[in-house]
Amino acid sequence: MCGIAGIINRDGAPAPDALVRSMIRALAHRGPDADGFHLDGSCALGHARLSIIDVAGGHQPMTNEDGSLWITFNGEIFNYVELRAELEHRGHRFATQSDTEVILHLYEERGDDCVHDLNGQWAFALWDSRRRRLLLSRDRIGVRPLFYTFAGNQFLFASEIKSLCVHPSVSREIDLKALDQIFTLWAPLAPRTILKQVHELPPGHLLSLDQNRHELRAYWRPSYEPSPAADEGRCADELLHLLTDATRIRLRSDVPVGAYLSGGLDSSIVTALVKQIAHGRLRTFSVAFDDAEFDESAYQNDVVRHLGTEHTRVQCSSADIARVFPDVIAHTERPIVRTAPAPLYLLSRLVRDSGYKVVLTGEGADEMLGGYDIFKEAKIRAFWAAQPQSTKRPQLLKRLYPYLQNVQSQSDAYLQGFFRIGGGVQSCFFSHMPRWQMTARLKLLFSSTVQAELASYDVYEDLKSTLPGDFAKWDWFSRAQYLETSILLPGYILSSQGDRVAMAHSVEGRFPFLDHRVVRFAASLPARLKLRVLDEKYLLKRAGGRLVPQTVARRHKQPYRAPEARCFVTPDRRGELPEYVEALLAPERVARDGIFNPAAVSQLLAKTRAGRTVSIRDNMAFVAALSTQLLIDRFRQPAA
Repeated sequence: MCGIAGIINRDGAPAPDALVRSMIRALAHRGPDADGFHLDGSCALGHARLSIIDVAGGHQPMTNEDGSLWITFNGEIFNYVELRAELEHRGHRFATQSDTEVILHLYEERGDDCVHDLNGQWAFALWDSRRRRLLLSRDRIGVRPLFYTFAGNQFLFASEIKSLCVHPSVSREIDLKALDQIFTLWAPLAPRTILKQVHELPPGHLLSLDQNRHELRAYWRPSYEPSPAADEGRCADELLHLLTDATRIRLRSDVPVGAYLSGGLDSSIVTALVKQIAHGRLRTFSVAFDDAEFDESAYQNDVVRHLGTEHTRVQCSSADIARVFPDVIAHTERPIVRTAPAPLYLLSRLVRDSGYKVVLTGEGADEMLGGYDIFKEAKIRAFWAAQPQSTKRPQLLKRLYPYLQNVQSQSDAYLQGFFRIGGGVQSCFFSHMPRWQMTARLKLLFSSTVQAELASYDVYEDLKSTLPGDFAKWDWFSRAQYLETSILLPGYILSSQGDRVAMAHSVEGRFPFLDHRVVRFAASLPARLKLRVLDEKYLLKRAGGRLVPQTVARRHKQPYRAPEARCFVTPDRRGELPEYVEALLAPERVARDGIFNPAAVSQLLAKTRAGRTVSIRDNMAFVAALSTQLLIDRFRQPAA
């Protein structure tokens, strides 16, 4: 992985060399191994390099043979070996062994359509000097970030918002609609970002720009066409074959590759496949928690013993989360509603300190193969909707959350009231409304001014405008998968909990379950092969369960979680909070910043001091308010 940035002067004036160098300095954590620049009149490209493939020869920005094309590229093209062979057969000559150069030659062959041939994770900017045209591209799922903005006659792009904020004319005004989206959906809907003037290139999109115009267009989006007649045995074999090959090509690297091991099914299967393919010593890394409620180290140990990996873990305490939380938000560059990215920030630091730059992980399996509780929850709610008068059917909901005591302790009447929201089964957002409406209650923290400005804004209507034309015709399970894959996955899992905390320590994550061949195959599977009654990821268990210990293959799905509001209170419960928390959530600071109601925040702070933030909503409210205040404080400061 790397950091990329650039400037185009649309009036043809020379691009400012000093500015693009400053933009790259702001991305040094993404690419500590080298930097590079290319100036071509009105175009300036910059690159901060994390050397992984062709360490000696893969410097960027990179050009083709005649210097007419230049690229700055963040990512990996995993099928570059096969693409290179095809291109050489067509007469192309290569100067490096880098996957980056493949994109240049493929563009020469296919123009913008070259992205359809790429199997990988990427964000790139390609400058066509003959046409005086810039092309930006982001991978299908949105693994790698890419942001852009217009500042007068200048167009700027970069891997992170902080790089764009180097420009003195880029406003740091908060986009309240994006904040509303985060406080409902957990993530902004690209191209919105937390800053009003800055935009994010959506996953699966291209942006082309020349002196006269710019055009944003999609080249890919998730689509679901399940085959009811799918044979279970053949599907299991095909899934394992695709996952094995996806893992194989993600081991292509000129530096050592490790693996994250959470103790769950997904990362354990990926680790087993790596071990099977690579045959040699394998380093694995994990997080262990002091708090037993969140700790999965017993399952991690089972996998380590079963596979014989060389394992290292970081022990994470509540105090550790509170200590690094400001740094985490500096990298997420958006408010978050959970503390879960903080332990992963510590994990990536362990990986880098251990001499590794690349890890394979299990992200994507839950979205593609039906692993989340939200799918089972929606299935129960659909079952219940057929007999709405039933008092027994909603009791099934308690089976989904054995790890959440506050759900187990609720009365049947409370559960019926909470989970009945969201309209009928045919509603576009049936599966997600309980989650979203619970999160949306965090907006009660907003100041009267913010609430007034958002009074006419409907986040759900905004979301509807982004849906595929045939979305309403899909079954409820496919709709639920689309919402997870298009919103939470790129906007939170792969961003705040993925790229941003990993690249904070110059660590690249690779995700076999997000290989576009696996994604396409999974989308063709009927729901019964993903969720068999209430057995999540049924086909994955059949396909790969034998590769891992049975304690892992048979365990109840437990999503990755971390301690939350209580992290910020001293262990002796004297109500002391870290100095930065006291400062940012003080009534006068909250009033000055204007986003939240000072009285509501003070009440929340008092509950936190007293150890009474026990509900999911209270915990989310504290984390959301604190992360927002941290971000406001960060953007108020001059960019580094």
